[in-house]
Amino acid sequence: MSKPWLIYGANGYTGTLIAETAVAQGLHPILAGRSEARLRPLAERLGLPWRVANLDDPAAMATLLADVGIVVHSAGPFVHTAEPMMQACLAAGTHYLDITGEIPVFERAYALDAEARRRGVCLIPGVGFDVVPSDCLARYVADRVVEPWSLDIAIATDGQPSAGTAKSALESVFRGGLVRQDGALVPYAFGKGPRNIRFSDRRRLTMVIPWGDLASAYRSTRIPNITTLMALPRESIRTLSRMQGLLPLVLPVIKGLMGVPGIQALINRLIAKRILGPDADARQSGACYIWAEALDKSGEGVAAWLETADGYQFTAAAAVASVQHLLAEPRIGALTPAQAFGADFVLTIPGTRRFDSLPAESGLAASAE
Repeated sequence: MSKPWLIYGANGYTGTLIAETAVAQGLHPILAGRSEARLRPLAERLGLPWRVANLDDPAAMATLLADVGIVVHSAGPFVHTAEPMMQACLAAGTHYLDITGEIPVFERAYALDAEARRRGVCLIPGVGFDVVPSDCLARYVADRVVEPWSLDIAIATDGQPSAGTAKSALESVFRGGLVRQDGALVPYAFGKGPRNIRFSDRRRLTMVIPWGDLASAYRSTRIPNITTLMALPRESIRTLSRMQGLLPLVLPVIKGLMGVPGIQALINRLIAKRILGPDADARQSGACYIWAEALDKSGEGVAAWLETADGYQFTAAAAVASVQHLLAEPRIGALTPAQAFGADFVLTIPGTRRFDSLPAESGLAASAE
């Protein structure tokens, strides 16, 4: 593929990391976004070309992508920004990658599969920490069970979020908890049924969270029953458990307030000011842990574990690796990372290790922190 590639939202926290990682590997993406004031200094520092275009302007987007082969979309919250970028990519014949973890974005991309194939391009949402490691691990365990019936995925991280991640997480909470049962997404109360899960470093208490794998892992594995969990402090889980009866009453009120003009923008501005994302030292020392288990109807199955670098370090490396794969061999259609690049793709990302078993633990270690 001879066309250049582009990072949209390059001036954001994660977009900047992707750009820096690309340059460190000798690549020269175009940096793009809606703010010249924020793009120009980054582009000049990295010695890269830059372009300004607003997602709300189809004509500007058509011009932006006219000569572009691949877009890495890193401007969230993706539930608002992915659709116009996907449509612009389809119209331009440009391959689309993003770093979302939002279920509606995955579902929308997969609904555009036929159109993507007709246009000869790929749509691959979730090529960052959301959802490369969990998707690849899900595919790995599913492939080792003859007729998998259920899939559980749990994630733990030692890191802190960026502003963009916090904004997306807030919107996800307002949409409520979900699991996949018999192939359908169904509501599941936050704080219900906490589970003590052993990760590769230690046990942690987890709770059900609507992770993007409810969409992506279902497409990768076709397993009809999927639960995604995340490790949280014990007190946070207890608080949510106590609030189960109140949440159905409180969430609609909060959703209503978020619909008031200006409220969402105000909250996003506050998040941007207060949450800056981890610094370089924190990223270097951070780590993430993933566990997945696929079972058949009899309850027999396979579990495996992953350790990765800090989630943002991983995202930048995985996004650039995804681009490299597409530059070498373009894919067609709406795909998950595991479908596009294989279950072992995750092992090519620096700092990643996979385990098929763990050492026996002592009785003391069997209690979650």
